[in-house]
Parts: sequence; structure tokens; C-alpha cells
Amino acid sequence: MEDKIALIIGAGPGGLTAAYELLKRTGIKPVIIESADYVGGISRTAVYKGNRIDIGGHRFFSKSDRVTDWWFNILPMERGKESSRTISYHDMTRTVPAQKISADPEREDRVMLVRERKSRIYFNKRFFDYPLKLSPKTLKSLGFTRTMRVGASYMKAIFFPIKDPKNLEEFYINKFGRELYETFFESYTQKVWGKPCKEISAEWGAQRVKGLSLRKALTDFLSKRLLRGRSQKKVETSLIESFFYPKLGPGQMWETVAEDVKAMGGKMLMGYKAIRFDTRDDRILSVVAFDKASGREQTIKADYFFSTMPVKDLIACLNVQVPKGVRFTSERLEYRDFITVGLLLKKLKVCEPDGSLIKDNWIYVQEPDAKVCRIQIFNNWSPYLVADKETVWVGLEYCVTEGDILWKMADKELINLGVQEMADMGLCDEEDLLDAVVIRMKKTYPGYFGEYKNFDKVRGFLDRFENLFLIGRNGMHKYNNQDHSMLTAMTAVDNIIAGRKDKANIWAVNTENEYHEEHKK
Repeated sequence: MEDKIALIIGAGPGGLTAAYELLKRTGIKPVIIESADYVGGISRTAVYKGNRIDIGGHRFFSKSDRVTDWWFNILPMERGKESSRTISYHDMTRTVPAQKISADPEREDRVMLVRERKSRIYFNKRFFDYPLKLSPKTLKSLGFTRTMRVGASYMKAIFFPIKDPKNLEEFYINKFGRELYETFFESYTQKVWGKPCKEISAEWGAQRVKGLSLRKALTDFLSKRLLRGRSQKKVETSLIESFFYPKLGPGQMWETVAEDVKAMGGKMLMGYKAIRFDTRDDRILSVVAFDKASGREQTIKADYFFSTMPVKDLIACLNVQVPKGVRFTSERLEYRDFITVGLLLKKLKVCEPDGSLIKDNWIYVQEPDAKVCRIQIFNNWSPYLVADKETVWVGLEYCVTEGDILWKMADKELINLGVQEMADMGLCDEEDLLDAVVIRMKKTYPGYFGEYKNFDKVRGFLDRFENLFLIGRNGMHKYNNQDHSMLTAMTAVDNIIAGRKDKANIWAVNTENEYHEEHKK
């Protein structure tokens, strides 16, 4: 493999992991081209006047020990958290090797923090735990009548489930019953995707929320009350919710990896966009990239090609005859885009019982009349994300489609909308706004609707190029978290080393039956 070159399109988690793995494990030299002027993709950390924004929220916790160890090789865990070496997160346990606990966050930046996790749903002017817990507080907030309806509809779902659910609505009803689905899932999901749940593939639900169910909430509720005394310690331990997090946000991980890649001999070309793939006999020979700075095109030859660019764009760039059905499907693949409205506030109107800032990492907004999908409180991700720790730094997340009304709104209008919605929900007063910023991100969520049903045709066509590896989220048109994106890259490098031509194991990442959204983020 000496003197061979791998061209990697995209400097997000998938692309940077591929480059790092190639440099560590092979003699192949990676060349990364990235159309943006930053690394990390949607896992970047944006900075505004010293305040840092985690776009979308990225908890560092994975079922994969391989990924977890990889992270701690880049950013060691903070010193003083030795008691947190072993943490449990939804019945998964991770132990950090003692030699990887060495960083002091007060004196150095290259450090991974241990953070408490808290998420809630905001519905009907009230907060509900997420994942849902059948606590007395939850039952009281739901009210007797609604609680009875939830129970009745759930029993109906158990004894008379919808056979072979075809869409996300049917999937959710089978999991939670219609009443709970309509209460806590329908409005939020429609805001995220911009489509009714009836039009979204059930595959998305199977991939993202498989482990969540009312049965699990009921089991947790009963176990707390039936296993008191000597077993209570074990129950509490299994429900600890913590996660790892880079001191300066998720982008710090990828900025650090990018520096390591360059130090090991990898090459990075920022501001370069792939515009044509030259092929011959089911192999990619080279990529023509446009350099935005010089306005010139450059042809880059390589032996291996890793793509994290959107599949529809990749198909459009191939200089080979594409079957009509494949082209038709790829051109009609849909995406959801993302707007974060960062608000710097004097304070929030809601607080913990002791008067301190509420501990939520994010709040899911289920109110149908509110356009915001989710609210992040960056202070609770890492105190180092906030320039002035006496202020509250929040991010309002709006899921949009490029070109729609929200996307085309002026920044000032979006800021006014965000402040008004926060005030309407009773979370802040308008006069407490100190500053604000708007950040737009394209193609953050690949859509599981429309022509996606025929995606296998696209996959089959692209898999025939033996030296082309699709990795990451948009690269595979698959809702991968960053650890999944990393695993696809690692697996692709495994295949190159082993001489494996078949790519089924790459596509198998993030299809395991036990995966669900709350395992990692």
C-alpha cells in the first residue's frame, strides 16, 4: 500500500476518521478536500464573540468500545473525574482506562469532560422527562383523563397491533399507543421533517427509537418501587445518565484530529469542491475539484476514494452513463436543513428548585403552535462554551427546507421569532436579550420519504465501483450519528487492509436491532 493515495471528500467525522485510520494503519496517504472553510461538518463548533455553538447537540457516548477508545486517544478525560471512569448510560457501561485520565480543563484545552445528561419535553406549558418516565409528577401533569386514555390506547396497541407498519405513524402507534403518540411525538416529528408521519418510512423509527417504549418506562417505574432497599443501589446505577464532551464543543474533536492528520503527513485542501468523477471499468480514476480561492479546477488522481458528499450530488458528478432509474431516484432524494438561533440572555425565567440555572442540555418543544423544534442550553453542555458565565447561552433549533419561508427569513426576523417564542413559552423575558446570531446548515437530515423507497437502486449502482467507499451521514443518505459515521470509515479502511470488495459490512453500521436514539447523540 506504500505510495498509494486515498482521496477523501469531506472533512467531517467520517472523512477525518478515514484519514486518521489510513495514516495510523496503512501506508496510504490521504488527501482531504473540503468545500467549506471549517472542519467537522455538522459536528462543527461555531464561534460567535467567544460564545460557542454546538449545532444539533453531540453527546459523546457510543456502544462501540472502538469509537470510545479512539475519542480518548485524541482527547483524554478530565483529571478529578476518576470516580466517573465507569459510567452507565441507558444500561450501557463504559470504563475509561486510567492512563487516559490526565487533563486539567482549567489549565489545558485538549480534554474531554464528563457531563450530566438531562432532556425534557415541553408540552402544554409543562415539562416532562425524556425519555418518558411514569413518575407521579408525569402522571399528575398528564391528568387523570389523559392518563387513562394513554393506558387504554397502549393496551390496544399491545393486543391489536398494526401488522407490518408501513409508515412512521403506524410504527409509533405500535410502540406507544395512539394517545401517547399524538401527545408527545406527532407534532415534534412533523416539525423536524416537514411532513406528516404517515409519509415517513417506518425504517426511520426502527433505526432511531427502537429501544424506547411505554413498556420500558413502566418497567423502570415498577423496578424503583419493588426493588427498594438492598437492590436500590443497583437500580440507580443502571439509570445514571452522563456523557463525555469536549471542553470546547464537538468541533474541537475534529479540529484536533485535522491537526493530527496534517502532522502525520495527510494533506487537506480547504475550499475545494468535487465537481466531476472520472471513471473507467467500474473504478474511479480521479476527481476534478474546483478551488474557490483561485477559481481554478484541479484534477486529483488516487487509488481509493471516500465520499461523504450528498449522494444526489455524487451521482450528478459521475461522468459515466447512469441508469435512468438510479438518476431519477438520486435527483429526488430529499433533505431537511437546519437553522440555529443563538440567544445570549441575562437569565431564564425557569430555574431549579434552588434557584440555579435549569440543568437541561436540551428541551424538545412539542407545542404545535411553536416553530422551534428544540432548545439547547449551552452552559450545560460545557461551561467553557460561554464567554461570560453569568449569562445564559441558548440555541433555538429550527428544522427547515432550503428555500422555504423560515430559510429565507432575514436574520433579524429569525431572532425576533426566537425571542418571541421563548417569551410565549414563559422561558425568558424579551428585555433579557443581550445578543444573538443565526447559523444556517444545509442538508443536515437525509429524508426517509419520497424516492428514498428506491434507494437500494442507488446503493447497488454505486457499490459496483470497487475503489469507492460511501461513508458518513450524507455520504450514505442514512441518519448516522457521528460515532456511526466514524465506524463506517473504520470499516472501509478494514476492508481495504483485508482486500475485501463487498461493502455490506459498511452498510450494516447503524442497523443493529438494539440501537435507539438515546444510546448516543
